[in-house]
Amino acid sequence: MKPPGGIFVSVFLFAAEMVAALYLSSTYQSGGDRMWQVLTLVFALVPSILVQFTLTFVHRDVSRDRPLVLLLHLLQLGPFVRCLEAFCLYLNVGKVEESYVSITRKKHLKKSGSSEEIEKEVGQAEGKMFTHRAAFNRTSVIQAFIGSAPQLTLQLYVSVKQQVVTPGRGVLMVISLFTIVYGAMRCNILAIKIKYDEYEVHVKPAAYICIFLWRSFEIAVRVIVLVLFSSVLQIWILPVVLLNLFAFFFYPWILFWSSKSPFPENIEKTFTRVGTTIVLCCLTFLYAGINMFCWSAVQLKLNDSDLINKSQNWYRQAVYYMIRFIENAILILLWYVYKTDVYSYICAPLLVMQLLIGYCIAVFFMLVFYQFCHPCKKLFTSSISKGLLACIHFTCIKCNCCKSESTEKISLEPNNANDHEQGLDPNCGSRG
Repeated sequence: MKPPGGIFVSVFLFAAEMVAALYLSSTYQSGGDRMWQVLTLVFALVPSILVQFTLTFVHRDVSRDRPLVLLLHLLQLGPFVRCLEAFCLYLNVGKVEESYVSITRKKHLKKSGSSEEIEKEVGQAEGKMFTHRAAFNRTSVIQAFIGSAPQLTLQLYVSVKQQVVTPGRGVLMVISLFTIVYGAMRCNILAIKIKYDEYEVHVKPAAYICIFLWRSFEIAVRVIVLVLFSSVLQIWILPVVLLNLFAFFFYPWILFWSSKSPFPENIEKTFTRVGTTIVLCCLTFLYAGINMFCWSAVQLKLNDSDLINKSQNWYRQAVYYMIRFIENAILILLWYVYKTDVYSYICAPLLVMQLLIGYCIAVFFMLVFYQFCHPCKKLFTSSISKGLLACIHFTCIKCNCCKSESTEKISLEPNNANDHEQGLDPNCGSRG
């Protein structure tokens, strides 16, 4: 059994961000910045409460007689208890004989591209550890995009407005950025394991490095662009945010309604139709929050039993990054046009170029990951480079068709004008 290192990282980031947020809120209170204090606490406490609900839901503690654990969850100490349980479970592996063992079959990919099926015994301890890992994978994503992403945006906005980065604010921003990147990495790994559930997936260190660089550049550029735009056009940032949220929130529902599939009933047997709807709305809201800052990797499909689209769609991913690049470029150019003298201490054209190049670097590392470092790249029906070239070729064909139609219209208009003039000349002559 692998050590629960991912669980420790999740708990460490959760605790570090909570402590940094509480310290920074106390400095805001002493400085008289009441609004920044309230927002900092909201972006720290709301995801913490959601994390407690998620851990309780995954472990089904409500239906079990565990009052002490539920009390610790109410005190926002649930992640620490779960982390301690996971480490105790790991340390006791092999010391107690398993009373029940199940058999799982996974396909192992060889270097030649072929696969062989391997049977593996899974005991109760490993099954419990799997539940712990699944729970913390979900809490990492919730913590990252419901709490850390708004927190990072808020603190960077305050730093831009006050033109200073205090030590407490700087520490919180660094921790929040690492939490978001870690949550995005969890999304990538989760998407791979869901799509290739039949195979035994091993992610190599080179893949982790590519994902880390890809997500770091993508998220950092996105947050900086949103903060700069909101600092000069505060009224217009709300329509931008709402448009992104509503578009990604309703997109899975539109696909579900267009498919005319029956309403999902397999989320939880004890849930009513209202409870299932609330859970699906929360899931689509989290999906929209992720896509607000980066590519979610996991695509929702509400008419599927797993609620996840397992097909690999390069076109959707290419369209997302093209639209996001255009949006970032428009927002940063609007900031450049309407910027005030507050930004006289920086070179604005250089910053614009750095942000656009930074997003291109993120796309570059994404291509490197899918082309060379993806653990299941041998199962791709087509590589991402071929998919991207096909998408570009399709776009160029459309552009050429539009250009040819416009040139034909232009070439026809003078001929019609000449015919009209020639038809008028005899009449004019007869009148004369």
